[in-house]
Amino acid sequence: MIYTIRHRTTYSYDSTLSFARCVLRLTPQTTDFQTVFGSEIDVTPKPTQRFCRIGPFGEETVFVTIEAPHDELVIEARSRVEVLPTSIDPNDPGPSWESVRAESFGSADIGPLSPASYIYPTARTPILPEITAFARESFPAGQSIATGAVLVMRRIHDSFAYDPTATDVTTPIGEAFAARRGVCQDFAHIMIAALRGLGLPAAYVSGYLRTIPPAGQPRLAGADATHAWVRVWCGARLGWVGFDPTNAIRSGEDHITVAVGRDYGDVAPVDCIMLASGEQSLKVAVDVIPDGERWPDEAVIKPLFPEKAPA
Repeated sequence: MIYTIRHRTTYSYDSTLSFARCVLRLTPQTTDFQTVFGSEIDVTPKPTQRFCRIGPFGEETVFVTIEAPHDELVIEARSRVEVLPTSIDPNDPGPSWESVRAESFGSADIGPLSPASYIYPTARTPILPEITAFARESFPAGQSIATGAVLVMRRIHDSFAYDPTATDVTTPIGEAFAARRGVCQDFAHIMIAALRGLGLPAAYVSGYLRTIPPAGQPRLAGADATHAWVRVWCGARLGWVGFDPTNAIRSGEDHITVAVGRDYGDVAPVDCIMLASGEQSLKVAVDVIPDGERWPDEAVIKPLFPEKAPA
């Protein structure tokens, strides 16, 4: 599946802003199952400084500094990406979770794909007894790693309510777990903490999810959103496998990966420091359009990387 993606973030301020510095992780990754044909990020007003580097987990990170006076900051990322079906057999349960745990703690690799980076707790994914106990119910002795991960994923989906008003980006996972409410970020963090509590490697994935408008209804411009799910290391043979607890499905062609890290803090799409007085408002609009489908605002969207598209 080939997608064109537009991610537009707009900050508006009550007063004129004199300075802003932002870290942007908006460029999708090229992996074994995903190819980026082209990606660009526009910032308005034009930054006085801009540079890019690859982060510790393979994420492309753009740093910008804006020093021109402004009352609105617009960051627009556009990408064209192909996502291939995974070659992992969904019926392969993998090795036992105990053997995966032992293999993970025995790893001497510290690269971005090593399980060693994703075993330990972080500030956003602490090891909490109640969350570990929740995971343990799905991992009796000898349980296969993939089977246990599927059970945890489904139990989060079935037991938790999706509620955008219940949490925000700073809500501790203990509160979201106790309330049984939250959004995809909360569900991913809870699943990660649950697995790490058993010594199993789990990573946070930031990206996009293809949505399909209701039958007979037009696609609304900007109605898509960023998404978060989990990758679980299922041993050297299976490697990393994606699980989406918000939707109780394995990740596949509808999931477009932007960045992978230990938690949201490693992969936040837009992270800004701003100097201003008064209030600010934030608006995020995302479009994820598969090839062959018309853009909702096709009259104004410019073609993206036509020279880089596959034949």
